[in-house]
Amino acid sequence: MTNVPFSHAMSVWAVALEREFGWSRTQLGFAMTLARVEGGILGPLEGYLSDRIGTRRTVLFGLVAGGIGFILFSQVHSLWMFYLAYVVMAIGQGFASWIPLMTMLNHWFSRRRSVAVGWSNAGGRLGALILVPAIAWAIDPDYDRLGWSLTALIIGVFVLVVAFPFTRLIRNRPQEYGLLPDGEKETPHPVVAVHGRRPTAGQTPVDGPDTDFTFTQAISTPAFWFISFGHGFATIVLPAMQVHLGLLLGDAGFPLQTTALVVATYTGVGMIFQLIGGYIGDMFPKRFGLLIFTSVQAVAILTLTSPSNHFMIYLFAVLMGIGWGGRNPLLIGIRGEYFGRESFGKILGFSTVPMNILMLASAPFAGYIRDTTGTYTMAFLILGGLNFLGGILFFMAKKPARRSPAASQPEAVSRGG
Repeated sequence: MTNVPFSHAMSVWAVALEREFGWSRTQLGFAMTLARVEGGILGPLEGYLSDRIGTRRTVLFGLVAGGIGFILFSQVHSLWMFYLAYVVMAIGQGFASWIPLMTMLNHWFSRRRSVAVGWSNAGGRLGALILVPAIAWAIDPDYDRLGWSLTALIIGVFVLVVAFPFTRLIRNRPQEYGLLPDGEKETPHPVVAVHGRRPTAGQTPVDGPDTDFTFTQAISTPAFWFISFGHGFATIVLPAMQVHLGLLLGDAGFPLQTTALVVATYTGVGMIFQLIGGYIGDMFPKRFGLLIFTSVQAVAILTLTSPSNHFMIYLFAVLMGIGWGGRNPLLIGIRGEYFGRESFGKILGFSTVPMNILMLASAPFAGYIRDTTGTYTMAFLILGGLNFLGGILFFMAKKPARRSPAASQPEAVSRGG
């Protein structure tokens, strides 16, 4: 409800906005920079709140903000209003989607974490299969249908109406329901926690194998930074693609509905490879899988340098779906496997800061290259090369040594007291 209309459909929104207002590609791309500034600032807060107040409340706030953002978007008449609406939508998308939902899944699953993430993200890809072509049909500037403004208003009102009932379906942690991860039953522990207090929900007894990394311990490991910057270089192309794909295909003579079909194709293939990537991540070392899938995504980006016919653009869509879809569950799985559950939200939130910093210039950079040279070729050559670098960094992220129970006891005493 927030990620698909905001991110995946940006390729078609941008075409309608350029036609309506005549804004340059650089100006349109700058909106994505503002969204990345939001992510860099609020990503750690999203993770902290997911750990502190739970996913349900965090997502409720995000959906309300996202609905308000789309209503503001429907009233845009100037560039600064577009930027303001886009920031509000970005706040909603951030608090309602990836970090809080992945934090929740990491609490609920351990043995088959990557598979669970794959199935969850596949639902989002299914939404894109339906929504992006529908939005493109509604806002296509060559036809007199709903138009981009009324379509945005409908999306905003719908999100506000369903926000509360939908978030009631969210379950934060298994311990709140007398369960452990993977659906196992919680059993009484024979030893009472320090100072006579029993462990609280979600807290491992102090004499148990509590080997989860704290936030401070996680960021002191090389693996944390290899994964964080690898994620940044692997994702750096997404803002440029989301803003400029429809504009690029329009330059090549393809109609807007073709853009929608290309987006639907890579999201459909991505939906399948979310599941394949999840199973691979639970069977083989995740850093090898991340190297392979990120490299496939890089090849997909390089095909955008010559979108001269239908074969090339659909080759891009298939390769993009394989690479982007396959690596997504592994990104959550590797963090959960390396760092555990206790501080996962904070660790995930902070690890998105390098990613968002690297993504700041992506969309306006591609727009600037197009505005000054007349093509996107150099932009996507550079971004494809950075994607390859991301795969190498993932491969270098070796699993850090877990804390021993003895080493974790002083911290457990502090939490207990």
